[in-house]
Amino acid sequence: MIFCTVGTTDFDPLVQALDALAPGLDEPVLFQIGQGSYEPQNGRWFRFAASIAPHLNEASLIVAHGGFGTIIEVLTLGKALVSVPNPDRYDRHQEEILRHFAAQGYLIACFDLAHLPSAITQARSAVLRPYEPPHTTMHLEIQTFLQNLPRRK
Repeated sequence: MIFCTVGTTDFDPLVQALDALAPGLDEPVLFQIGQGSYEPQNGRWFRFAASIAPHLNEASLIVAHGGFGTIIEVLTLGKALVSVPNPDRYDRHQEEILRHFAAQGYLIACFDLAHLPSAITQARSAVLRPYEPPHTTMHLEIQTFLQNLPRRK
């Protein structure tokens, strides 16, 4: 199954593009459409769920918006990801995020929905780099800071 997710907002152009491709794909497509107004005709869909983790786990490929949280969640699962920046998002930050992750070999970035078919083909055959979250000690630094605060009497 291919899982398409747009997050909590809307990204109708992505949903429409994948819906148009769905009849020619060799597996079903499940869409999470958020607040979008377009309702897919060629696959099951839903707006929101308490968790999309079960769908991510079941999918062989994820096609998603370029939201950082979604990217990290998918990459942590080791799933193939085609990610498309939503041009309606504030300051177009998703493009920068996707350029970075694509350059590192973690995902396939698709900056033009006309190229979505080739991005899907590429993601199915690419050997993507496994993602390992960076080591962080922030929690230890916060704990030390809190322990060293002067005590009130």
